Amino acid sequence: MKKLLSLIAATAIVSATFTTVACAPPADIDPTEPPNSSAWTESSGTSIAEESSDYSDFVSVPDEPAESAPETIPDEPSESAPDSVPDSSGAAEQPAEPLPEEVPVIEKAKYILCNANNVNVRSGPGTGYTSLGQIETGVALCHLGKENGWYKTYFQGKTAYVYAKYTNVLEMDTADQAIEAVISEGYKVLGTPYVYGATRLHDGTGKMLSGFTASKFDCSSLTQYMYYRGAGILLDVTTRTQVKQGKAVANRAWKRGDLLFFTNESRYNNTGVERIGHVAVYLGDNYILHTSSDYAKIEKMSAKRLSYYLQARRFL
Repeated sequence: MKKLLSLIAATAIVSATFTTVACAPPADIDPTEPPNSSAWTESSGTSIAEESSDYSDFVSVPDEPAESAPETIPDEPSESAPDSVPDSSGAAEQPAEPLPEEVPVIEKAKYILCNANNVNVRSGPGTGYTSLGQIETGVALCHLGKENGWYKTYFQGKTAYVYAKYTNVLEMDTADQAIEAVISEGYKVLGTPYVYGATRLHDGTGKMLSGFTASKFDCSSLTQYMYYRGAGILLDVTTRTQVKQGKAVANRAWKRGDLLFFTNESRYNNTGVERIGHVAVYLGDNYILHTSSDYAKIEKMSAKRLSYYLQARRFL
């Protein structure tokens, strides 16, 4: 009987020892803390080697971050990460790309383009005002506004009006302020009579000439006047000397404010600089401001005028 009881006791001790060894955690895990279930089961897909060795962060709720772990949002940088694009940890913060520069707005120069013949230009916005002169189809004047169905403009150095019914509005791109100042001086004297050999504003060196008046011009006295009044630039006294000034411009590379030089019927067969007989200020879209045979005007170059073209010069 004693032998039987001793045998039963020994079996119980062995069984208890086996159970204790099977349930014991690995030696590197603190047995005082409950392990995360994912570290112990294959179904979680996570091995012990993939987990932190600090098991004090583990909690007993499966698939939830430990209470002490930082809260993270998928696809967003962690709170401790630099404020930069994900996956660039440790890289210097890149400066923001500059915004594209604002596209400049190109201002337009406006003109009133006559669409009938013998249209009166009057001193006020109505038929009861004095006629200062007449313009014909294709002639343009500067656009200063509109009053009671009449366009406001300049004519012969005065504020004037043209009935809107007989005009269309023409627009062109403007140039820089210096060039526009030169062109504006020409606007004011549109409509003034052409007089061949009219007294110049100055002698080409800046000495003012007596007898000058802004009520009459020929082509080269007009360009000289415009460039001096608008930009303080000294042009010589004739087309054949003005063409030697400024910078040469390639054919058809004209810009607003350039001077275009032409021959004419009386000089067509001459040679060299003696062929030059006319000058005009280029505005754009083949329009020129000039005076020739009748009065100062803005008009589009005709095919004949273009056939007389010789060269261009730039001063601004």
